[in-house]
Amino acid sequence: MNLPYFIAQRLIKGRRQGTSFSRPINVIVIIGIAMGLAVMILAVSILTGFKEQIKDKVVGFGSNIQVVNFDSNLSFETVPINQGQEFIPKIKNIRGIKHVQVFATKAGIIKTDEEIQGVVLKGIGSDYDWSYFRSNMVEGSIFTVSDTSRTDKVIISRKISDMLRLRTGDSFTMHFVQDPPRMRRFTVNGIYETSLEEFDKMYVFCDIAHIKRLNGWNDDQVSGFEIFIDDFDRLDEMTSAVTDAIGYRIAEDEEQFRVLNIREKYPQIFDWLNFQDLNVVIIIFLMLLVAGFNMISGLLILILEKTNMIGVLKALGSEDYTIRRVFLYQAAYLITKGLLWGNIIGIGLAFIQLRTGLVTLNPTSYYIKTVPVNLELMHILLLNIGTMAAIILMLLVPSKLISRITPVKAIRYD
Repeated sequence: MNLPYFIAQRLIKGRRQGTSFSRPINVIVIIGIAMGLAVMILAVSILTGFKEQIKDKVVGFGSNIQVVNFDSNLSFETVPINQGQEFIPKIKNIRGIKHVQVFATKAGIIKTDEEIQGVVLKGIGSDYDWSYFRSNMVEGSIFTVSDTSRTDKVIISRKISDMLRLRTGDSFTMHFVQDPPRMRRFTVNGIYETSLEEFDKMYVFCDIAHIKRLNGWNDDQVSGFEIFIDDFDRLDEMTSAVTDAIGYRIAEDEEQFRVLNIREKYPQIFDWLNFQDLNVVIIIFLMLLVAGFNMISGLLILILEKTNMIGVLKALGSEDYTIRRVFLYQAAYLITKGLLWGNIIGIGLAFIQLRTGLVTLNPTSYYIKTVPVNLELMHILLLNIGTMAAIILMLLVPSKLISRITPVKAIRYD
């Protein structure tokens, strides 16, 4: 028989059925652990949800990996490359590559009767994956690109729509500063909104044939290729795989290519997202400290309440280690109960937010309209196991107080 466990069970059962001055303290300990775990669950789920949504928005605009001409700089006036590259089939066959599509960009100025705004015209082909923008359309619809004919339809963001007072069905003129200057007239077919303001106020999507003609390119020339992958965590690995598939160009008459992933293209955004991890680490550390000190207080009160019992057990020959296990079992019971309620509260609140979007945000500051939530079983399990282990370790030192209690004084203690 596990004697410490048996005694701990009897004490727990007696405490539930009877009255003792430690009961209110135990309740406070359970509440402290529960609230600490709930806060940790919410902090981790909100942070991961926030990072996931911002990452998806940025990737939706620029893909995971881009292949462009090596001579192209970071501006939107690019040096063209041929569309029919021999390495494209190789890239498509790489395990983890989801989609490959062509694109072209060109800076221009939208001019209406009353307003003027500089934007980037992004040309897309018939192979463009509309899934991201289809889910973010607020008015109108996407347009269809054909390889045989050119369309004047475009989609713009709500931000541009509000600034220039444009609605679906309206037409506008776009001017391009080049030699000679040129202009094109487009019709708004749809309006999207991603709440990523820096991108929303910048991009207008059109048929890639317009950019080819404006730049005087051949039909088989584009700015580059956009590549989407299945797992963002493998971004660096997939970037290396794409680079290997392209190979190295040495001859002067061969096109030189630059492979750029989304983290390298927008380092300031991803550095900012990674900085948010520090906030969650601080929150988890503080919550563990609060829960740990609450539990230490509770354990000391349990020992104080049962000092007489400790003296009797020592007089009967029990070792300090055996008696310590009695109180650690009781502490484990309180921790488990606190964790149970913490999971119910934390997961419950996160699920309500996930389903209802009850708590809103200012998209101008946070790029999203509601507090995002990403509930993952692994995160929850790690938080529970980590919390339990950390508190138990913190209790090992105060539990040594039992060794200082002498049987004679403990039995006489009242």
